[in-house]
Amino acid sequence: MDGAAPSPPGPPGEAFFSCRNIHAYYGESYVVQGVTLDVQEGQILALLGRNGAGKTSTLRTIARMDAPALARGEIRLAGRSLHGLRSFEAARAGVQLVPEDRRIIGGLTVEENLLLSQVAPPRGWPIERIYERFPRLAERRRQEATTLSGGEQQMLAVARALAREIKLLLLDEPYEGLAPTIVREIEGIVAGIKAEGITTIIVEQNAIAALELADRAAILDMGEVVFAGEARHVLDNAELRADYLAV
Repeated sequence: MDGAAPSPPGPPGEAFFSCRNIHAYYGESYVVQGVTLDVQEGQILALLGRNGAGKTSTLRTIARMDAPALARGEIRLAGRSLHGLRSFEAARAGVQLVPEDRRIIGGLTVEENLLLSQVAPPRGWPIERIYERFPRLAERRRQEATTLSGGEQQMLAVARALAREIKLLLLDEPYEGLAPTIVREIEGIVAGIKAEGITTIIVEQNAIAALELADRAAILDMGEVVFAGEARHVLDNAELRADYLAV
């Protein structure tokens, strides 16, 4: 952040990403109520819960989006505090959010959407490397981006995040509205991202699909964490899934 003093190093042994007792509001609505999460470098955390549990609000709080406002708590990434940063500053620090609505820019081609994300440094993957990972985008590089299929737009949204310097990828409902065959393709992309060592938090209503990719899981209920542990524990615990995920 321009003109800002560097953040002090975190305590020995702290997680690559952590948020500690964060509380956030949309106006007067208390949407994130003391959430604590830890993710080690290269892991995937599945952040789960019923509709309205506070999952998207937690992602937006981590990404320092304009709303919800962080009332108190601490967010750290790679030893740096994100508290007090604005969204573009958090993005510069390596937090890349892929929102549920994808935010594809109309009137621009696939390639122009990617290049626009790299106008300001720090840059991430070169465009040609992105095309190697997403060959379908390479085929459609000159196509107007909003004319892509839903699955292709999701690929573009993820690729655009990778085009920026990335330390933490936040995926909000990446399988929403996609056909099962396309979901499997997006799953393969997320697995490939994990193989690249990119730390990821995924919010997904398709809990089983998210858990099968994840190392760890956290379940939210009414803005609070009610479970945090290994993803396998949730997969193996039908009672826990029935109580909080309805699956």
